[in-house]
Amino acid sequence: MLRIENLSAWYGEAQVLRDVSLEVAAGEVVTLVGRNGAGKSTLLRCVMGLHSGQRGTVELDGRDVGKLPAHRRARLGLGWVPDDRGSYATLTVTENLTLPPRVGPDPWSLERVYEAFPALYSRRDSAATMLSGGEQQMLALARVLRMGARLLLCDEPTEGLSPLLVQQVGDLLREAKRHGVTVLLVEQNLHFATGVADRHYLLAEGRVAEAMDNSEVRSRERELLAYLGI
Repeated sequence: MLRIENLSAWYGEAQVLRDVSLEVAAGEVVTLVGRNGAGKSTLLRCVMGLHSGQRGTVELDGRDVGKLPAHRRARLGLGWVPDDRGSYATLTVTENLTLPPRVGPDPWSLERVYEAFPALYSRRDSAATMLSGGEQQMLALARVLRMGARLLLCDEPTEGLSPLLVQQVGDLLREAKRHGVTVLLVEQNLHFATGVADRHYLLAEGRVAEAMDNSEVRSRERELLAYLGI
């Protein structure tokens, strides 16, 4: 579904990604873990076409999308869930969900979204600015599922959420996976990551330092937590 080869990225003169190569198969959930500043969020922005200072190959379903703008990539099935939620502040929940175009073959209906996110249904007529942080994160996830995105790019979806909401986000990602949705997410919560993901890439100083499966992450959890400073 996604292939990245020799991807490098810069902010001005500062290089933040160095020849990163990785793959995400269709239907997989894969996490990017690493210390703050390792380049995880920049990598997602490069895939989405939101970062101009980059060089390398980004392929979606075998098609090179490296020269396409972000809106063209979205119409090919990329769904962006930024760490700042990215909701339209003055629009209601329902308006936020119905405004974006449907781009995939299996978009979630509004009824299905509200069934999966009952908290959003109860706030459906509220402006996005009136939602809690957890509700805004639910809205960001619900919006890309409503669009029918085939590959979700999620930047720390559990950051700042209560344990109950973290569990709900995990349930939703597993439900999306059951329906064939592919996910690449940045996540610092290793316990959450091993509960939803199939594989993990450790980024260090802008490079892929290791690729690990769940069993390896669990066996090295103490070492990895110490490395991540958590």
